Order: sequence, then structure tokens, then C-alpha cells
Amino acid sequence: MKQVHSIIFKLASTLAALALTAGFLLGQQPPAGAQVLLAQGAPDCFAIGQQVAAQQGGTLAGAQAENRGGQTVCRIIVLVPARGGERPRRMEVTVPAR
Repeated sequence: MKQVHSIIFKLASTLAALALTAGFLLGQQPPAGAQVLLAQGAPDCFAIGQQVAAQQGGTLAGAQAENRGGQTVCRIIVLVPARGGERPRRMEVTVPAR
């Protein structure tokens, strides 16, 4: 259910961004006083994830910002190589967002 909600949110965000972009490309301006919301100061979880993966000697598989208890954190998923040719271990790390 959480994945469905996430997909719907991403789709709605993409459609809203496309609608704004199409208006600008066609020379239309938003009405005077209209608010255009942009994500500013969003945590760069991908960059944080790359650092964590490098520290663990693994490969970044995913990085996502989440709100936990009123604080923004980054949920990082790293694939760490296993010994003896076995499949990599999946390691999940939660770190504070910067």
C-alpha cells in the first residue's frame, strides 16, 4: 500500500511539473500572485548514499528521504559484496539528512 501511495504521489508531482513547464514553454505566465512551490533545501540523499556505500565498500542500490518523528532522514540501501562468490548482502542504513 505504501508503494502504491508513493507511485501515485510521484505521478501527480510529475504531471504538475509538466503542466507548469508546458505553460512556460508556450509563453504563458502564471497568474499574478500565484504561488509556485519548488522543493528547496531538500536533502541530497543520493550523495549521502554514495558516501555510505563507499565507506562500506558496496554499491548504492537506493536512497530515499523520509520523515520520522518530525525529522528528515535518508534511508540508504547498499549492496555489499559477499565472500566466496555468494550474492551480495543488502544493508539498510538510516542517517540524518543534511
